[in-house]
Formats: sequence, structure tokens, C-alpha cells
Amino acid sequence: MPNSPAEIRLLDHGYSREARSLLYQAYRHDPTFAHIFEADRPGFDQRVRATIRELIHQHFNEELPALGLLIEDRLIGMVLIAPPQRRFDLTESWAWRMRMLLTTGFRCTRRYLEYHDAVMACLPSDNYHVLPLIGIHPEFQGQHLGEQLLEALHDWCAEDPHSKGIVLDTGNPHYLSFYKRKGYEEIGEVAVGPIIEHVFFHPNPQVSVKASA
Repeated sequence: MPNSPAEIRLLDHGYSREARSLLYQAYRHDPTFAHIFEADRPGFDQRVRATIRELIHQHFNEELPALGLLIEDRLIGMVLIAPPQRRFDLTESWAWRMRMLLTTGFRCTRRYLEYHDAVMACLPSDNYHVLPLIGIHPEFQGQHLGEQLLEALHDWCAEDPHSKGIVLDTGNPHYLSFYKRKGYEEIGEVAVGPIIEHVFFHPNPQVSVKASA
């Protein structure tokens, strides 16, 4: 366990550099990213770095929220959040598409957009938060810090009266039981090449209370 307590903080573009480094470490071994960005071809690390960079740039450029988990001012975990009222569709941004084409190539960009569209098609309604990226630095995994980040995320999203809950997806089977333990229900599956991407939904506490009233 870390010697110092972890602190939750709302992030802005000033954390972009740290966020890029953290999420690259979190996603460089992700099976979905490995397929989309062709891990068996030279330049894979650069394509993952470029994708993370462009997603973070687009997120903060749109002034969308992000929560960070810090220990002694070091960013060791974070999540990008797309609220229901201001969710940005990547497919609408030609500037984002062009940057992706130039840095990851046509085939990888097309694969990413196909994956993105397939996941979006699984979503239950318009009133939910979506998590484009979430990760804990590998050095700090296995210390229950992911649980702390998720609990803070649930509390933060529950304050939005327009949101019914949170949607995220993963193609890493290692995380399936973890999300289910934290109250996530699987609402869909997407085939990403040989990878099965699982789409999960977690209702906000306020919705659960209303449903049982």
C-alpha cells in the first residue's frame, strides 16, 4: 500500500502531459488497443501514444471533466468523463480524424472508429456518463486504488440530475469480475477482431433509490 493517502482531484489541461504518460502505460498492453493499432507491426507504441494524445487533447479542448487520483502530487490514476449534456462524438470532428490519419494511419483510424461506433450502438439511452479512458498506473495496481477512483467517480456523476448512470467498456478479461463486483451490469458485447469488448452500465445511486421507493 502507498505510504501517503491518495487524493481525488478534478483535472484540467494543465495535467495533459502527465495524463498522456499515465494512460499510455495503462493501455499499451490492452488487448483491444493491441488489435486496433496492430501490435505485431513496427510503430505500435507510437500509434498508441498518438491516439492517447489526440483523445486527451480533444477531451480537454472541449473542456470536458476528468478525475485524477494523486499521491503526493503524482498522477497515478485518472478517468476521462463525457457528461450526457456535453458528450462529444469523435466521428463529428474532422480535425481529430485528420490528426489520427496522419499519426496512426488509415487502417488503424478506421478500426478505431468502427470500434467506437459499435460501442456507442450498445448504449441504453442519452442520459448517462460515458468513460472514454480510465486507468491506474501499472506500478500502483493491486492496491485497491481503482476502487477508490471508481467510488469517487460514482459520487461525482450522481450529482448530475440529468444522468442515470455510467457506461464504460473493456476488452480485458482481467477486469470483468472487478467491474461486476463494483455493481456494473453487462449490457452488450462488441467483436473487435478476435477481442470481445464488454460494455457495462452502472446506475447512479439516486436512480437506484428512486427505483426502490
